[in-house]
Amino acid sequence: MDLSTSITEMAASLLKEPHLFLVEVVISGNRVQKKVVVIIDGDNGATIEDCAKLSRALSAKLDEEEDSIPEKYTLEVTTPGVDFPLKLKRQYKKHIGRGFKITLTDKSQVKGKLISTSDESIEIEFEEKTDKKSKKKEMKTMELPFDMIDKAFVQISFK
Repeated sequence: MDLSTSITEMAASLLKEPHLFLVEVVISGNRVQKKVVVIIDGDNGATIEDCAKLSRALSAKLDEEEDSIPEKYTLEVTTPGVDFPLKLKRQYKKHIGRGFKITLTDKSQVKGKLISTSDESIEIEFEEKTDKKSKKKEMKTMELPFDMIDKAFVQISFK
């Protein structure tokens, strides 16, 4: 089993609260020192305390199983930042009502507000010009299956 898979399984097993979930494990560095970044999220977000609790438990487990990372390593447990695309379907639900910038698998982009989410797709509301000469716009909705979404970013609004 490779290092990323091993740490992913360890971290997931240590997340005891049902509202928390593992998003991704990223390992970087060289043969001398590794950097292990564990990204968690929650149905209503994850707190600093949630990150600290998992960091302590995972660090103890990694130290206990010395063979898991033979090199020196730094461990960081964090939540996805605004520059981090959504990776899991489960992450969309808490962002209903927020603006999104979505890149589709055909490389086209859609910007709009997330209206709803299901197991198969999301629904986005967006503005579209009524014609090329007019400045009038109308609101439309579009259903996007998850398999058409390459990357989805939550847009931060400072209104």
